[in-house]
Amino acid sequence: MIKYLGSKRALLPVILQTVRRSAGAQSILDLFSGTSRVGHALKAAGYRVLANDHNAYAATLARCYVQADADDVAADAARLVREFNALPGSPGYFTETFCIKSRYFQPKNGARIDAIREAIAAKSLDHELEAVMLVSLMEAADRVDSTTGLQMAYLKDWAPRAYNDLELRVPDVLPRAKHGKGLAACLDAFDAAATLEADVAYIDPPYNQHSYLGNYHVWESLVRWDKPEVYGVACKRVDVRERRSIFNSRPLFAGAMRRLLESIRAPVLIVSFNNEGYLAREEMESMLSSLWGGEGRVTTIENDFKRYVGAQIGIYNPRGEKVGRVSHLRNKEYLYVVSRECLARRLEPLRNAAALQPGLFG
Repeated sequence: MIKYLGSKRALLPVILQTVRRSAGAQSILDLFSGTSRVGHALKAAGYRVLANDHNAYAATLARCYVQADADDVAADAARLVREFNALPGSPGYFTETFCIKSRYFQPKNGARIDAIREAIAAKSLDHELEAVMLVSLMEAADRVDSTTGLQMAYLKDWAPRAYNDLELRVPDVLPRAKHGKGLAACLDAFDAAATLEADVAYIDPPYNQHSYLGNYHVWESLVRWDKPEVYGVACKRVDVRERRSIFNSRPLFAGAMRRLLESIRAPVLIVSFNNEGYLAREEMESMLSSLWGGEGRVTTIENDFKRYVGAQIGIYNPRGEKVGRVSHLRNKEYLYVVSRECLARRLEPLRNAAALQPGLFG
């Protein structure tokens, strides 16, 4: 899957174990699905997953990894991968914007991306198969980019992988889950919470002021293929300035989070958050315990991890000069589990393992 800030790859085992210990769960709502790494793992474990994200690139990833089933799309996807890999490059909007005006990709790969994206658009594919092919292209581009994993900037010197040739692969699309076909939605989180119902809701909201649309604007433009006007050195879409999530606002976050939690239609909530977020642990636990008229029973699982690679490297200005200092290299990641029923006894093995062996689930 694509490189992604906030990816829960390292937390997947404990998330899966937490869901399993929520007795009788068959369906899971993933309200801020991002790369769908969590949804993909839950689908592989047999759960029916309802994934949602308001960004088009994330909804496309969910349509590929959660909604599409291998029996329906795998053969056609393999055929199209062979066809598209044989296409010569044809420079266009993507090459001009992300290889010449900016330096996210080598022009040879930008030209291939242009050609393949136009070919996908010309096919008028079924929505699920189209999503699989768009994810194949997105992931191929991610393997030859020149960033630290964020698209707020690109590296001063080309990353070694940027010299490789773009090559599509068939994404790891899963068979239909035991408990039913998944669903991918592209809704505002509040609309999704009000309309999608599940046995367990997994909530992984933005933690801070950085917009996921701003961080991954290249993927948004690649998926939408609307060829928007851009601004700044990073060539961000102009709508990055307007399409901001309320969860990126410190003054508005607590109220928005409370309103969202109160509207979710699930008897068990699992909230993923960390110690760099807008709410401290005590504040989040208090908010969760107030659910269902004060009947919320909260269990907190804590673990610690390295910060994302950009924090390890340091902070640089547009001229490539190092500025400022990195304050810390590790984070505390929290999983808050809340329901009317106290789940502490069932979750105690997970809490103990995390406390005794930091990074166990990494």
